[in-house]
Amino acid sequence: MSEIFASPDLQTAAVQLVRLLAALLCSGAIGFEREWRHHSAGLRTHMLVGVGACLFTLLMTILIGSVDADRIRSDPLRVVEAVTSGVAFLAAGAIIQSRGKVHGLTTGASLWLAGAIGLACGLGEYILAILAVIVTLLVLAIVRLFER
Repeated sequence: MSEIFASPDLQTAAVQLVRLLAALLCSGAIGFEREWRHHSAGLRTHMLVGVGACLFTLLMTILIGSVDADRIRSDPLRVVEAVTSGVAFLAAGAIIQSRGKVHGLTTGASLWLAGAIGLACGLGEYILAILAVIVTLLVLAIVRLFER
């Protein structure tokens, strides 16, 4: 039985699961703050954005590892750009204008950050992801005090 869990495929799956869960938790922390403040994009949305960005990052690393570098050029930055553009599209949907006022800009920005945090988790950059969550939560909490 221990031979099954020692196989490279299960070890890889375990690492991938940890990265997906890290993205879920990190982006969920930002989503929780947005949910707590009753904003349109909350916990589930932020978690899905973070996990989605992480998944695209994991798929990118798999593709790069499977490409014959002599025959096919791979550019990981294109995946980062695609994730960024996709999340920006979602974030734009959170931004509305009514009666001459813009609403949802901060929520849109937090969705964009959740995507970046998901990318970081997908690359295994957990400390960077956690630092980004801490800084984001500090901005959301502290700047609110100065705005009042």
